[in-house]
Amino acid sequence: MELVFLQAKSPDMSMMIMLIGIPIVFYFFMIRPQQKKQKEAKKFRESLSKGEEVITAGGIHGKIVAVDGEVVVLDVDRGTKLTIEKSSLISSK
Repeated sequence: MELVFLQAKSPDMSMMIMLIGIPIVFYFFMIRPQQKKQKEAKKFRESLSKGEEVITAGGIHGKIVAVDGEVVVLDVDRGTKLTIEKSSLISSK
């Protein structure tokens, strides 16, 4: 009878491994890839220069005319210029 009570009190080793393993798996499959993606996006925005063709988050295609801090001026069609934030640019052509 005493043996049964002792076993009930001690934590199961497989449960301990699960409790430690879940945060590790969560980090490698969720947090780390997101951080990597953010770093790549930041690097892309910092490397923008005049003359590059880019696409905004809204789907607008244009050519960079000027870069001023966090603001970019795009030429979208024969002299039509849009001033947008760098954060809304998602990729270059």
